[in-house]
Amino acid sequence: TGLIFTVKKKWRLFEDCFHVYQLFKVPKFNESMQRNQLYHKVFVYLNSLTSVEDSDFTNLFTGKKPNEILLRLDPNQIIEDDFLGAKILWINEDNNLVLKIRKADKRRVLRPYLQHIHSISDDLDEKKRDLKLYVNVVGHGDDHKGRWRCVPFTHPSTFETIAMESDLKNKVKSDLESFLKAKQYYHRLGRVWKRSYLLYGPSGTGKSSFIAALANFLSYDVYDIDLSKVSDDSDLKLLLLQSTAKSVIVIEDLDRYLSEKSTAVSLSGILNFMDGMLTSSCSEERVMVFTMNGKDHVDQAVLRPGRIDVHIHFPLCDFTAFKTLANSYLGLKDHKLFPQVEEIFQNGSSLSPAEIGELMIANRNSPSRALKSVIHALQTDGDGRGALNIGRRSTENGPRKLSGEMGEGSGVFGKEGANAVKEFKKLYGLLRVKSSRKSQSFDLNGDQKEGG
Repeated sequence: TGLIFTVKKKWRLFEDCFHVYQLFKVPKFNESMQRNQLYHKVFVYLNSLTSVEDSDFTNLFTGKKPNEILLRLDPNQIIEDDFLGAKILWINEDNNLVLKIRKADKRRVLRPYLQHIHSISDDLDEKKRDLKLYVNVVGHGDDHKGRWRCVPFTHPSTFETIAMESDLKNKVKSDLESFLKAKQYYHRLGRVWKRSYLLYGPSGTGKSSFIAALANFLSYDVYDIDLSKVSDDSDLKLLLLQSTAKSVIVIEDLDRYLSEKSTAVSLSGILNFMDGMLTSSCSEERVMVFTMNGKDHVDQAVLRPGRIDVHIHFPLCDFTAFKTLANSYLGLKDHKLFPQVEEIFQNGSSLSPAEIGELMIANRNSPSRALKSVIHALQTDGDGRGALNIGRRSTENGPRKLSGEMGEGSGVFGKEGANAVKEFKKLYGLLRVKSSRKSQSFDLNGDQKEGG
């Protein structure tokens, strides 16, 4: 391999003798000693190329994330790139990046190549930026400024870690990818470039984890609105005004607020928030997500198409979802106890994914004991009731936060391996999305073959 490498290198030098090259320097600073933005874009682009790994040498650095290793250009390093069939070389000199391109290719390639660098580097910068979770605080008097408080958004949930049927996962990802590319299409239709989702189902079925996965997939900040801290309809509008583009706006447990009227915000205020004139003016490139335990008793005006684009049902576990959880939590694709578990599910017993997941976590060192714990819980607490009290909470507790759910549960740990479902503080709930009913809006579900 060393001989082949040497021959190729000599041949490239020989071949270069028959071409005339032109050099373009991209300095790190301009004449006023200010940072050259083009230098930054080129540097980001070059560090993303696979040819960095294939070069003779490069620098290794630790990243911000745990165990993350970054490859970075070294001074005097030469990087090779290909664009539209043209070979392009970049030389990393001290505080300069030098572009080397054949004169025969310059007129055809140079301008579109630089535009390509701009586009790619902007996308990479967007993906690398640190996401934030914003929560609203109570305003005082006329002080409406600074109503949002933020913390780093580090929720680990992704579409790869949530237990969703592959077909449904692909539908959701395809819908989001289509939304990201649809700015001109929405504007041509005269519509605001936004997308709204309704997630409904019992507590502990993974709605919050899905929101986190969605935000991580889009690389959007999250604005979690607590309606109990909103003073009136105008205050809700101001919160929307103070949010930024490329964000996920979340209102959890909307059905509870509507049924109990436990907030100063009126129904008309919520409807205006969802699709009013203010929303049309300041909701560009946003995704709105509303969660409910059930939508049967919700005013249909809230659910109509245009206000809610996508309905996703989060059910309790069935046997298919259980196998996905067993594979994720315990590494089991099959087990001698699976037929017994399947029979119990067929008899109508069920638990939420969070409840089953917690039992598996508590007994992860012994898959057999974990399965016996699940069987015991299904037989005692899941028989005929659907779900335990875990993940449920009284109305006084207020809405769940995106970072997790608090709940109280009861159960008995037997010597045979059936342990109580403990109180858990973070919901990394694995979920399966399946809807048993159709909606006038686009309803993602396992039985529906086509989505509007």
